[in-house]
Amino acid sequence: MRLILIRHGETEENQKGILQGHLDGSLTKSGKEQAKKVAKRLKEEKIDAIFSSDLGRASDTAREIAKYHPDVPIEFVEELREKNQGSLTGKFIKDIDWSKPRDTEKKELMAKRAKIILDRAYKEYRDKTVLFVSHGGLIRVLTALIMNKPLESTMELGEPLNTGISVFGIEEDNNHKIILLNCGKHLD
Repeated sequence: MRLILIRHGETEENQKGILQGHLDGSLTKSGKEQAKKVAKRLKEEKIDAIFSSDLGRASDTAREIAKYHPDVPIEFVEELREKNQGSLTGKFIKDIDWSKPRDTEKKELMAKRAKIILDRAYKEYRDKTVLFVSHGGLIRVLTALIMNKPLESTMELGEPLNTGISVFGIEEDNNHKIILLNCGKHLD
């Protein structure tokens, strides 16, 4: 399976330094332009299915991409949501005391739900191209799973660009291939 992985466009909350978690978020003017640019870049791509986080910032980005693929099924799923930030949701990142215990979702739970949707997509679209639209944290976890890296290494993968494109060849034997990683040339 060919997997195209996209992060949502920039949000008002990204600009303000707010930890979004499961907030819907609102695309900025720039974020809407980013979504249009990534959609245009992908318009000639053969896509067989689109799965998107059901949170607004990702679903708005997915809908923009889907304009060029009107016959492709699109499904909004909780498995592609960003990390649940618990009581930190909506707080300014600069004001968070990261040394205190947190009630946030663990990476293992994120990995479990990421694997559920990846396995489902592979089962349904084994020899096809599938597009996922998601969030920075979940994309790092999903990329670590695909690259067979430990979850502790997700921060080493760097922050995915808003509307950055990664492409993977997903193989049944877990010998997945990286075709493109966090590309933003459409943003130039």
